[in-house]
Amino acid sequence: MRGIDKVKDIVRHYEELMLALSEPNAADDPQRFQKLLKEQAELLPITEAYKKYERAISDRDDALELLSSESDPDMKEMLKAELSEARETIETAEKELQVLLLPKDPNDDKNIYMEIRAGVGGDESALFAADLYRMYSSYAMKNGWKTELASFNEIGIGGFKEITFMVNGRGAYSKLKYESGVHRVQRVPETESGGRIHTSTATVAVMPEAEEVDVVIDPNDIHWDVFRASGNGGQCVNTTDSAVRLTHYPSGIVIHMQEEKSQLQNKDKAMRILRARLYEMELEKKQNEEADLRRSQIGSGDRSEKIRTYNFPQSRVTDHRIKLTLYKIDQIINGDLDELINALITADQAAKLSKMDEN
Repeated sequence: MRGIDKVKDIVRHYEELMLALSEPNAADDPQRFQKLLKEQAELLPITEAYKKYERAISDRDDALELLSSESDPDMKEMLKAELSEARETIETAEKELQVLLLPKDPNDDKNIYMEIRAGVGGDESALFAADLYRMYSSYAMKNGWKTELASFNEIGIGGFKEITFMVNGRGAYSKLKYESGVHRVQRVPETESGGRIHTSTATVAVMPEAEEVDVVIDPNDIHWDVFRASGNGGQCVNTTDSAVRLTHYPSGIVIHMQEEKSQLQNKDKAMRILRARLYEMELEKKQNEEADLRRSQIGSGDRSEKIRTYNFPQSRVTDHRIKLTLYKIDQIINGDLDELINALITADQAAKLSKMDEN
């Protein structure tokens, strides 16, 4: 198996970590102890896959040795079945190890900001943006993640011109990073008296949460405006200058924030979103420079890429990147995204493995 020496090194390091964690005074330094625990958890899947691989190799060799000297027909058949099973396990474990050895995206465990904007289609596109927000919120809830609304621009009939929210949970980016791009819906709008199928779009951006160390922002590049919040939000919402508008001169990014009652909280949220957007811009720039990497990815994260169509009359959802069509639109729009996302992850891994083989 290619990369077996690297796997053996990882397994040896895992065993060293286990020894370190079992020392009587291991927990005396909580920071070091937590670091060791995290590293041990990250290496556990590779260790388990390798041990399964080792056992299967041993079973295969034992079956081959016994077969060479066995004369009883029934025993030979049993040994052949054991040999076949061991070979299948070896093949499965090798594939599992190859995937586990793929370079890990450093952002995979991060929380994310999702930004959904209505596109072509007027009010219907704003209603579709609201549907996508509910879809992702439901998916987050099913994964045990928390969502936190950051900002939104609502239209009167329940749709959103734009909405930004945070998904807080381990692995959120690893699952939802494939959702960036243009989503298209085909359905008969509730407001359409003629019953004609209408096509509209919404754009989704997925941005990993960035720490201050990830993005350095010069305070002199920022201008703040403060004003009174408008709309619903409680008794105090219209009586204090709690709403803020952040303008970042170098990028041209403008962020309005009024969801919190405190000006300080609104400023903090605006800065977090600015960091995430600037970090996303850096990631996109890096991917553009690494053209081979971008081509090997399933979905580049490009907001202009049309990635999926939701066709309500046919109960059909099609992901155009991997040519996958599922006839379960009601379940998907209600947050049952596992089949789609798992297929995207598998396709992405296969593309990266293929790229490694070429090199």
